[in-house]
Amino acid sequence: MPPRLTGVFAPDERVYFELFEEAGRNVLRTAELLDTMLSDYPDSKHLAAEIKRHESEGDRITHDIIDRLNHSFETPIDREDVLALASALDDTVDFTEEVADYLGLYRIEAPMEQALQLASVLHAAAKEIAAAIPQLRSFRDISRHTVEINRLENEGDQVTRGAVASLFDTGIDPMVVIRWKDLYERLEAAIDATERVANIMEGIVIKNS
Repeated sequence: MPPRLTGVFAPDERVYFELFEEAGRNVLRTAELLDTMLSDYPDSKHLAAEIKRHESEGDRITHDIIDRLNHSFETPIDREDVLALASALDDTVDFTEEVADYLGLYRIEAPMEQALQLASVLHAAAKEIAAAIPQLRSFRDISRHTVEINRLENEGDQVTRGAVASLFDTGIDPMVVIRWKDLYERLEAAIDATERVANIMEGIVIKNS
């Protein structure tokens, strides 16, 4: 894509940014709901249905972006970047929803402390995503947000490693180990997806600044 004046976009091109911002808000709301759900579990089990609605909303936004991509010639950023960012945002919500779903599927009675920590890390990373996406319209420096997301991802990795190790140190029921290992892995996958979002956004800014 040839260089262009920053922020000069046709109306059809601006819609992409509107959809990305909508997806960013959806990522934040879903992570916020999961954080609340785990903090108040099991009294908050009903939030799983609301998280599922946001997952469906994320699918709708992703479909809108891809459909627009398939029917338009001009895009405000490289087409592969549009697809990559849309997919990474959608993955974040999908993994977040899987955690909420597994809590019910595995009949979890109370969350472990490390799960609460990971949900908090995910929520914090989602806040950074929602704050950074609007700045893509003018390709402003978003390193403040992306550096923090990378830091949070590293923190999430450390918590996950400790959490999984503790499952095998306490001599708990093997089925409980399997269930919590699945939950930790999905929480980690959601946090990893936020880092992919950050890396893609950073690449977009570098290419277009």
